Amino acid sequence: MTTNDAAAQAPAPRRIRRMSERQTTDRDALFELLDGELVGHLAAVVDGVPIVVPMGYARDGEHVLVHGSTGGGFALRAASERQVVAFAVTALDGLVFARSLFDSSMNYRSVVAYGVLEPVEGERADAALLALSERLMPGRADEVRATTCKEIAATRVLRLRLDDVVMKARAAGASEEPDDGEDHSVWAGVVPLGRRWGAPEPSVLTPAGTPIPDSVVALTTSTEPDDKLH
Repeated sequence: MTTNDAAAQAPAPRRIRRMSERQTTDRDALFELLDGELVGHLAAVVDGVPIVVPMGYARDGEHVLVHGSTGGGFALRAASERQVVAFAVTALDGLVFARSLFDSSMNYRSVVAYGVLEPVEGERADAALLALSERLMPGRADEVRATTCKEIAATRVLRLRLDDVVMKARAAGASEEPDDGEDHSVWAGVVPLGRRWGAPEPSVLTPAGTPIPDSVVALTTSTEPDDKLH
C-alpha cells in the first residue's frame, strides 16, 4: 500500500459540533483517561436494533482490549461481520454548581472510539488476557491457579484500534462574571468527585484468618490520587 493509499483510507478526524472548544486531540490525555477507568460501553447495531453493553477493558498501546464468551454475543457477531462499533469511556471529575440550574454543569472527560473489532488469536490472545487481568487486578495472576485449556477455549479476546476517536473534556469552574447580574451571595463552585477502594470483604467460603493477598493489599492501599482507580 502506498502512502497516498493509506492516507485515503484513514478516517477523517471527527469534529464536535456543540461546544467544540471542549474537544481535545491530545493522545496523552486520551491514554490517561483510558488508563484511569475500568469500564467502557460497547455499542453496535444488530438486526436494526442498537445494543449497548458495559464491560471491563484494558488499553494495550494503540488498542482497547475486551473479552467475552465464544458461546455468542453481539460483539463476536459484529467482529465476524466487520461492523463498525463504538466504544465509550467517561470519567466524572466533579459537579459544577452555578447560580442557576441552567448554567450548572459537570467536569468530565469522555472518549468515543469507532472501528471494527479484530479477534486476537494464539499467543497474542494469551498475552491480551493477561493484560486485561493486570489492568483490572494487578498481580492477581500470580496468586491463583493457571487458566485451564477449557477456559481459554471458551474465551475470545477482541481489540479495537484507537485510530478513529473523539475526546471531549470540561475542567472549569462555574460560569460567572463580576457584572453578570447574578446574586453573588449564592454559593457557586465545584465539588470534585474522588473515589477509592473500600475494605476487602472475604467470600463466605474463605476460612477465617486467611491472609489478604498482596494484590488486594496493593490495590486497597494505593497512594494514587482518589480519582484514579489504580
